[in-house]
Amino acid sequence: MKSFKAVFLAGVLAISGGATNPNWNNTVVETGTGHRIGNPEAKVKLTEFVSYTCSHCAHFADEGDPVLKLAYIHPGAVSVEIRHSLRDPIDLTAALLAQCGDPSKFALNHSMFMLSQSKWLPVAQTATQAQIQRWTGADRAAARRAIANDFGFYKMMEAHSYRVTELDKCLSDDARATELVNASQADSIKYGIKGTPSFAINGMLLDNVHSWDLLKPQIDTELANAAAN
Repeated sequence: MKSFKAVFLAGVLAISGGATNPNWNNTVVETGTGHRIGNPEAKVKLTEFVSYTCSHCAHFADEGDPVLKLAYIHPGAVSVEIRHSLRDPIDLTAALLAQCGDPSKFALNHSMFMLSQSKWLPVAQTATQAQIQRWTGADRAAARRAIANDFGFYKMMEAHSYRVTELDKCLSDDARATELVNASQADSIKYGIKGTPSFAINGMLLDNVHSWDLLKPQIDTELANAAAN
């Protein structure tokens, strides 16, 4: 198996021809179904299906994302599209906030929710009946605002220079919320997703691959195949 350094250098040379190339982590576009980070012409296109309330997803973000960003996305060898697998109203609320504002903000917002999950998710385990009723009320926008307040999402986003009025506008976007729910359901049916995180490479779901140690060899193989063709 190639070393981390070898993979990184190979990615740089393959994309740039030996010249200095941009950091593709800074290229983020909204795709309609999610957000794509990286070189749009990358030979290997990775799709992540993730849930903000999934502990395994948070573990992947902690273990895999740093290597993925540095060795694969940065040189332009791999692009990553992040799609939301929504399991509950908390997931949907976090997804709406992660996507709030310009697409360039998404990557940082996404990492924030994932890497701080252990701090805010326990709120769900100690929720009172009154809180649960607020989170599941008929007024869905109000319910999402209640979730954002009780889980500390407002403070997290304000630390990233968001205003409360801006956040409330995103949380009140019922049309966008419906789009996210529909996209999540469509992905589940199309790809046959059985758990999160799940991954697809160039549109093909990887069977029983839910962690970085299993995903990395798949990416390396695809990169080697692309280099050989």
